[in-house]
Amino acid sequence: MRQLTVSIDRFPIAGKFTISRGSRTEAVVVTATITENGAIGHGECVPYPRYGETVEGVAAAIEAMRPQIEAGLTREALQSFMPAGAARNAVDCALWDLDAKRSGIRAHVTAGLTRWQPVTTAYTISLDTPAAMAEAAAKAAGRPILKVKFGGPGGDIKRIRAVRRAAPDATLIADANEGWTEENLEAHLAACAEEGYALVEQPLPAKADGYLSKIARLVPIMADESVHDRPSLQRLVGLYDVVNIKLDKTGGLTEALELAEAAEALGFSLMIGCMVGTSLAMAPAMVIAPRCRFVDLDGPLLLAKDREPGLRYEGSLVYPPEPALWG
Repeated sequence: MRQLTVSIDRFPIAGKFTISRGSRTEAVVVTATITENGAIGHGECVPYPRYGETVEGVAAAIEAMRPQIEAGLTREALQSFMPAGAARNAVDCALWDLDAKRSGIRAHVTAGLTRWQPVTTAYTISLDTPAAMAEAAAKAAGRPILKVKFGGPGGDIKRIRAVRRAAPDATLIADANEGWTEENLEAHLAACAEEGYALVEQPLPAKADGYLSKIARLVPIMADESVHDRPSLQRLVGLYDVVNIKLDKTGGLTEALELAEAAEALGFSLMIGCMVGTSLAMAPAMVIAPRCRFVDLDGPLLLAKDREPGLRYEGSLVYPPEPALWG
């Protein structure tokens, strides 16, 4: 017989995490645990206010699925019972983990991977003043890929240039989190091109991104807030070059795998990304990582304390999870 447990867990962030929409000092996550005949599956999600989610609402949505889950709901059936989003992500990933624990077949094998190797993750530089961001970038300059948050007051040209000066050898990704406008977009893209940024992520609000079809593509542009699952994908053709897959948007690994395949068929490159969560949230995303041009799974690196056991990080190199963590 199955049993479902839902918990709200808090993990302090090391310092402060700041993007264009605000700052926070802790990661608040919802954990779903499904137990069946001695096997235990775990899944974590990070509710996101940008998508109308609250921690309490997501926990309640998972609790509402208790009868179906405890009656033996499958991952395949789950997709039609719950909408894409954080709540379904926690349940879906818990079911993947439970299946792996019961069968003894690792999740990556079930997903079609024959080899599961470590990958290099980007490391996030939070939005701040140009001087503070340059200082943070200089401290992280030994990391090969930096994802830099923009979209703050006072314009970002100085920030774009300051970070490049501080990390001259790093691959840089600019992430505006919808914080730029039609009026300043081309100037910002030009600055990113001049400074050799590899990618610009979600420069405009999702509802205003049609403007991207009207401008020169100085740097490849990636969708984040504009892409969630497969139904959101077709509209992005001609607007973006890359899509950022996050399990909290897709509603779990099951849809993320389908989204990755559909995006590649339409000619998009891929990034696998994350919210600020623990190693339990990153672990299932590692199944997508081998097919991605960029990997951004640095959530645990931003925390003052991670789950135990957690993922193994060596600098920016992140290793696949051990079974004790997930999958």
